[in-house]
Order: sequence, then C-alpha cells, then structure tokens
Amino acid sequence: MMNRIVLLIAMSVLISTSVAQERKSRVVENGGTGAYRAVMMTEPSLTTHTVFRPEDISVFGKKNKLPVIAWGNGACFNSPWEHVNFLNEVASHGFLVIAIGTMPKEEGEQERGRSVSTQLLDAIDWAIAQNKDKNSPYYRKIDTKKIAVSGMSCGGLQTLEVAPDPRISTIVVCNSGLFENPVGRMPGMPQVKKDHLQKIHTPTLYLLGGKTDIAYENGMDDFRRINHVPVFVGNMDVGHGGTYSQPHGGEFARVATHWYKWQLKNDHEAGKLFTGSPCGLSQSPLWTVDKKKMP
Repeated sequence: MMNRIVLLIAMSVLISTSVAQERKSRVVENGGTGAYRAVMMTEPSLTTHTVFRPEDISVFGKKNKLPVIAWGNGACFNSPWEHVNFLNEVASHGFLVIAIGTMPKEEGEQERGRSVSTQLLDAIDWAIAQNKDKNSPYYRKIDTKKIAVSGMSCGGLQTLEVAPDPRISTIVVCNSGLFENPVGRMPGMPQVKKDHLQKIHTPTLYLLGGKTDIAYENGMDDFRRINHVPVFVGNMDVGHGGTYSQPHGGEFARVATHWYKWQLKNDHEAGKLFTGSPCGLSQSPLWTVDKKKMP
C-alpha cells in the first residue's frame, strides 16, 4: 500500500512538472498590435530557446503557414531580454520567432551568459522537425521554405556567420556589421572576416542607429561591399540601442516587420516600404536609406 502511495505521489509530481513546463508562457504588451495575439513561451522540446508566436495557432495550416525567424541577441546574451517588445510585436503579425536563449525573467537579474551562432541553426532544425512531427502542435503549420535569420549587435554577427546556410530566405542585421579585423574583440564574438559577406545568398536588410551607433561604420562598410544580392540599409538616429525596448519595439519593429512580410509572406504592399524610387521608408523624416539591386 505504501509503495502504491509513493508511486502515485511521484506520478503526480511528474505530471505537474510537465504541465508547468508546457504552460511556461507570458503575454507581452497585450500580445502586440498585429492580427494575431502573440505569446512568449518556452517549448519543452526546445528549452534552450525562447519562442514568440501567435497564441492561437489553430488558424494556421495549408493556406496560411508560419514563416520562421531565428534571432540572435545583443552581446550574444543567452536570453532575449533586451528585445522582448520587438520580437513579440513581430510575432503578432503571424510569424514563428525563435530567439536564442532562455525565456527572460519577469524581475531580477537577467541571463548574461554567452550564446553561439550555431544556436540559430538549432532553431531552424527544431522548426523543420516540428513541422514534420504528427504529434507536434506545429505539424504542417510552418513554412519551412520561408526562413529568416536576424540579430542585433553581436547577434547580428551571429546572423552573418550562419548566412551561407541554404535554408535561409533572408537576413536582417541590426546595429551590427563585420569588423575589418575581428581578432581580439569581445570574448565569444564571431571571428568573421569581411570576405565572408560574399557568401550571403539572400536579400539583406541592415537597420542601424545612425552615426552615434558604434556599429555604424562597420554596417555601412558591409553595405558598400555587398554588390551581389539585393541589400537595403536604413539609419535612424537612435544610437546602438535601437528602439527594441520601446512600446511594441518602436520603429525598428515596424520596419523589420514590413521586411519580413515582404520577404517571407510575399506581401508586396509591405514591400513598398523598400521598393520604388523613392521608396516608402525614404518618405519618413526619421530614416535615411540606401539600397542596391532592388526595384
């Protein structure tokens, strides 16, 4: 009898723990301003990352799939706590955003451990596997042909490091750019040289914080060197910190979301922010833009 009671207690603890894991989620800024109320969560099958996604994914399927966005954090932190508003806002427009690192805490000291570039590829691997898994809530709901890799600062370097992966459809490099001499920089920072830019094979967006952004010169030099794929650069005079922590991610989220909609959802109306002469974004007094190999 005693053994049975112990067994029942153990089973109860296991079930409770499993349920707790499955329900580890949080709604940020009322779910964002997009058409799909978003949620930030930890998936039990990918506890090394934080997922931002529409809360109700039952509306996604054969005709309306979730494109994937893998995200690398500033300072290569192993948690996206600096970018929660931004990533949540993007997800609310119908994207599966998978950020490197553990889910940010509601209070107290945040995770500052280092991440590595391959975690971006882990996110892609996971999404593709989930789409194939009949037991996954994401089964046949993910558009595995529409994958973006993006990141800010050190996360932007991680993005550039994995950019040659053939599964990637577009990259977004935020407040970042390759160093002329990457050796001896911040510990854990990708050691990627400028000639690596030639391995980019997708349309590319750079979002920079103007001349006060410590990554401005590096990012603009990248833009000058990229001549083989479509590339767009936007500068807003906000410095290295961007607008990620502003309500709903501010202007950086608005512009990035338009890019993702255009590149990953074939939304040509959203693409008008970047296409045409002059392009839509150039009409904003907040932004200075340039582009190459784009309509």
